[in-house]
Amino acid sequence: MSKSKSRAETAARIRHLLDTEGDAVAENTRGFNRGRYESVRELDDYESLKSAARAIKEDAIERIPELIDELRESVEANGGHLYVAADPAEANAYVREVVDGGNVVKSKSMTTEELDLNDALEADGAAVTETDLGEWVLQLADETPSHIVGPAVHKSREGIADLFAETFGLDDDDRPETAEELTRFAREKLLADIREAEVGVTGANFLAADSGTLALVTSEGNARKTAVVPDTHVAVAGVEKVIPTVEDLAPFVELIGRSGTGQDITSYVSLLTPPVSSPPVDFGEADSPVAERGAAGGDGATDPHPDREFHLVLVDNGRLDLREDDDLRETLYCIRCGACSNSCGNFQSVGGHAFGGETYSGGIATGWEAGVEGLDTAAEFNDLCTGCSRCVPACPVEIDIPWINTVVRDRINRGDAADGEGSGSVGFLVDGLTPDEEPAGLDPAKRLFGNFETLAKLGSATAPLSNLVANARPVRGAMDRWLGITRERDLPAFERETLVDWFDARGGPRVSEGLARREAVVYPDVYTNHVAVDRGRAAVRTLEALGVRVTVPESTAVGSGRAPLSQGMVETARRKAERCRDALLPEVDAGRDVVVIEPSDLAAFEREYERLLPADDAERVADGCFEVLEYVYGLLENGADPGGLTTAEDAGGRARVAYHPHCQGKTLDLEPYTVAVLERLGYEVDTSETECCGMAGSFGYKSEYYELSMDVGEPLSEQFGDAERVLASGTSCREQLDALLGSPAEHPIEAIAPGE
Repeated sequence: MSKSKSRAETAARIRHLLDTEGDAVAENTRGFNRGRYESVRELDDYESLKSAARAIKEDAIERIPELIDELRESVEANGGHLYVAADPAEANAYVREVVDGGNVVKSKSMTTEELDLNDALEADGAAVTETDLGEWVLQLADETPSHIVGPAVHKSREGIADLFAETFGLDDDDRPETAEELTRFAREKLLADIREAEVGVTGANFLAADSGTLALVTSEGNARKTAVVPDTHVAVAGVEKVIPTVEDLAPFVELIGRSGTGQDITSYVSLLTPPVSSPPVDFGEADSPVAERGAAGGDGATDPHPDREFHLVLVDNGRLDLREDDDLRETLYCIRCGACSNSCGNFQSVGGHAFGGETYSGGIATGWEAGVEGLDTAAEFNDLCTGCSRCVPACPVEIDIPWINTVVRDRINRGDAADGEGSGSVGFLVDGLTPDEEPAGLDPAKRLFGNFETLAKLGSATAPLSNLVANARPVRGAMDRWLGITRERDLPAFERETLVDWFDARGGPRVSEGLARREAVVYPDVYTNHVAVDRGRAAVRTLEALGVRVTVPESTAVGSGRAPLSQGMVETARRKAERCRDALLPEVDAGRDVVVIEPSDLAAFEREYERLLPADDAERVADGCFEVLEYVYGLLENGADPGGLTTAEDAGGRARVAYHPHCQGKTLDLEPYTVAVLERLGYEVDTSETECCGMAGSFGYKSEYYELSMDVGEPLSEQFGDAERVLASGTSCREQLDALLGSPAEHPIEAIAPGE
């Protein structure tokens, strides 16, 4: 398959999902996400709960073998059985022997999806009924889940009504239509199957090693019926679900519902220590008490009922290898809440049928699929993580999901390079532009975007000719065909005079050392230095107006490494991070603050350098750098006179502004500084409500993802469509807003900067 054909197929697949499932997925996931914000806002100790939950998972994963031994002792002491399966074949063989072709009801369980357990049981003649409403709908429709928590989020109420009518031959008079009618219809059907089942199969959200207690967290309650109505209960869970004690459940119970569906607490939290003491329910004797007082199953009884049978199947299937992988181990901390899906712009548009693998979906799915299925499966959707980082604050166990995706992308790149599927015959197009550390054979588009710094230097040195050539119709056609750079996007226009050149030409600093409030370096990032020079000039003028002695040294005009990191070129990113550290730390050591204009570069300094540099170096760089509006805010708060800045009154009729903060800036909590500065200068600020604009650096330039990128940005069009003046902190955000709104957006620093 050629790369160009592959891109076309990917684009067609995404277009189909946008048309058929996009609206339902967007409505549901954005609703979950809004609910999360509202629910966690009420928690005073939200961050502490997250840290506590992470600490429990870190400890549990570190001690998995020990905890499994303890859990085995607990389960067997309770009268149950524990089996550890190395892979799906072993797990399915064990459950098949227990079920022995009988009737089975199942609660929602991603682990059993991973095992294809239903297929294995049905091959033996067993009748299997999913009791989770969403899973049941998908079972009837013969579809796969599109979301970890809400498996049928891609289906509309109308579609489910049609499905029920067709499946059960309902005429118009009997056809359920409303959500309440559909739920009542499903409940009656499912209860009939639960009554007849011989075996109930559940998953487990958590397993307490000290007691053998399993926690089931659901929204419907059918999982509890599945566990306690049939006389035989089989629970299937990954080995990572084991935690030390029942008391350790506390932070997870607080967090899982809020993070997943925005509920303060999930509707049903069932704690069972099977085999339970109550006797199996006899529906033929509905009026008789289930047991005599004092007998097994009666009031105060604690012994398991003699007719009860319990089997716990713990599944490895690559998890213990993940545990030994320093970069991917955090995947095992996942509590499957789906917050990373709900907070992801791309997922909100296409759902898990695009942004997912064999079983798992959303941001964390890359780690899961790489671990349990392999890199080939992860490679099918890994590019849909743009590294926007909005999943980072949303994750209740503080997993660095973007880093997991970056590492997997790096491994995929190296695999493609090794088998020659990357550059093919078009690698020559980027030869000479790519002084990177990656192996030959890497996808040429990734290599080009990852080496944008080199391209930008060449572009500025040869501008305006470089811009004319790049936009010539034959060149754009070649870029589209061979590199997958869509013709729908305008390319960045390189400036002949860079920010460093401009600063030198104007004679250097204009605030004397004696009068300076502080000294600062404006970091000439690649875009500010070669493309968006105006915002760099505005930053210099603004800081000087506030009494800061500013310099823009050529020595600091080096890329941060963010560009190669976004393409999964980790070693190239590391080399660039080392070079940038060597350029910035002397400035920091000399007492100068480093002011950063591009939020994604600041994110590299504050979040990603700790993965690329020695810890002490990373901390020093992070401590010495400030986002430009954050820095302005600090100056104003410490007495700087704003009199030289452009106020809303100076702006006349342009005092009301629409502001879209960069996704990385939101994760770094920079948005309040920008809003505060603008409001202090009299601007009325309408802030965007979307997580990400959809452009995400190079993502929106890629032909296979162009339509998805525009769809992700659509909420911005709806919110800012009538705005007269739009501000955005990020370079790619501004490009996306230009495309969405048809008019140029400005950096906030340009709104407040003094005139030239």
